[in-house]
Amino acid sequence: MKTSLSVYMGRRVAPLLFLGFASGLPLALTGGTLQAWATVENVSLQEIGFLTLIGTAYTLKFLWAPLIDRYTPGFLGRRRGWILVTQILLAIGFILMGRLSPASALGSLALLAVFVAFLSATQDIAFDAYRTDVLEPRERGAGAALSVLGYRVAMLVSGGFALVLADQWVGWSNMYALMGVLMLFVALATFWAPDPQTPVSAPASLEKAITAPLIEFFKRPQAWTLLLLIVLYKLGDAFAGALSTTFLIRGAEFTASEVGAVNKILGLAATIFGALYGGALMARLGLYRSLLLFGLLQAVSNLGYWAIAVGPHSIWLMAGAVALENVCGGMGTAAFVALLMGLCRREFSATQFALLSALSAVGRTYLAGPLTPPLVAWLDWPGFFLLTVLIALPGVILLWWRRADIEQIDAQGRV
Repeated sequence: MKTSLSVYMGRRVAPLLFLGFASGLPLALTGGTLQAWATVENVSLQEIGFLTLIGTAYTLKFLWAPLIDRYTPGFLGRRRGWILVTQILLAIGFILMGRLSPASALGSLALLAVFVAFLSATQDIAFDAYRTDVLEPRERGAGAALSVLGYRVAMLVSGGFALVLADQWVGWSNMYALMGVLMLFVALATFWAPDPQTPVSAPASLEKAITAPLIEFFKRPQAWTLLLLIVLYKLGDAFAGALSTTFLIRGAEFTASEVGAVNKILGLAATIFGALYGGALMARLGLYRSLLLFGLLQAVSNLGYWAIAVGPHSIWLMAGAVALENVCGGMGTAAFVALLMGLCRREFSATQFALLSALSAVGRTYLAGPLTPPLVAWLDWPGFFLLTVLIALPGVILLWWRRADIEQIDAQGRV
């Protein structure tokens, strides 16, 4: 295992911790933290509700991803140049947000936050493309895991810690300014990060940058089954987690404090551990065996929630089930992100990764969310969680069917 863990110290992998942090820092500052500031400033509930639309850029980022593939800022290479530009503009954006107030300039603040969210989504496009281009196949699991760690830590800093900082120490304006300075500091990692060993030329035109990624992908054998695999692989995990907090409070009758301590804090730690452990295992097992093993573990781990539903009321049972489910989910996430990287051609990695990652959210957004309530009403909680195990199996079966193609990713870098 020592050899497997050493992959995290690699020249191409280690900087992803800080780049992942920079990627995660803006999310709460334009989301939950901004809503908290507006709430403290006594902004009306209706106006606060409109602030949730700020995050739309994250779901639409595939629309301008071809621009990131086609054009280059002219410094630090094709990907790092865009990352640095967005990081500097984000830092400025945070500082400017702090100079406005939700109470007196909510409209201007909201428009600025929309622009910051756009910059953040653009940074994500460039970062995902850079990670795809720079990592060797055996490093992808570790790279995905370290990115997840940096992203999650950043969300804690810009979420919970930022609220304490603003409320108890420096105020909201200075807190946003400090987050801007922090972004500038983290941006130094962009200089440390290396260029890909094999540089790839940009598409010859914007038209090619838009159309060629789709044409190239759908020329692959049975491309539709690969897309279906992306939707199905984590679908059981998505169903199990869709109303997990509601289940633990309403169904299992734990208090909100107990659920907060276990499901949120322990769950986050378990997810990070699972991603890091899964990334290390992937360096030894390869992509296909990791996806297969982690996919089965994701399915089986849902039985932990079934045990909570039918077993005695025990905080330790809840902690064990939540920890197991999040560890296995984190392992699956590391392998799944590595799969998305392997499915991208480096010439179009910004556009293809943005499209594939958007597709991966289809199951969570349009299936798990709407269908979970009627399924629970029909089957009750124990039957529902047994069903989530079955929902996870088609993705594993489809993975086994495309085994040769997935193994080719490890052998040649992509399908």
